[in-house]
Amino acid sequence: MRRLLGTCVLALPWMYHPALAQVIEFESNGLKYQTLTKSGVTIMFAQLPSHLHTYAIIQVAVSNGSEGPYVIRPEDFSWMRAEDAGIRATPARTVIEMLFQKGGGNDVIKLVKAYEAAVYGNQHMKTTNGYEQRRLNALAMSATRLRAAATASAIALVQSKLVAGESTDGAVFFDTEGKPLGPGHLVVRTNTDTFNFVLNSE
Repeated sequence: MRRLLGTCVLALPWMYHPALAQVIEFESNGLKYQTLTKSGVTIMFAQLPSHLHTYAIIQVAVSNGSEGPYVIRPEDFSWMRAEDAGIRATPARTVIEMLFQKGGGNDVIKLVKAYEAAVYGNQHMKTTNGYEQRRLNALAMSATRLRAAATASAIALVQSKLVAGESTDGAVFFDTEGKPLGPGHLVVRTNTDTFNFVLNSE
């Protein structure tokens, strides 16, 4: 994967003053992306059209342009909705364990196609340690369920410590009982900032 978040991060600073952090929206390969930079860290996301069992999925890319290390994990992500308290993202290990028990080849093939279309079709994105590297490790698995779990592990955003200049990408899963996420706010809380992305309709 040669085309992920770094290119976008380099281009963003001249577009707005850092003190006036604002969400930037754009479309790529049929998906609607939003990106926001705070304290030198850039987060980009888009909803994926497919789902996995009971999970709705978003594709996320994170780049650390700050001077220090930055830890990102799926549990930092919440989808806030007007009608309830919102949904916190499911830890990657929970999704992987579910696939190990119940997953089949078709489930993962659909997910891979949707994710790769998002990643490879977005020229604004570039990561140094993301899906492409993890995917190569998953190809060595042979048993169907084991391969499904391994592939999900490659796609899923897992807890990562990014040093200055590093970036990563991955899928974040929300257990919606198979329903779309719908209108709401994607909130990402870190130890220094809160990123808030508003989606009024989907």
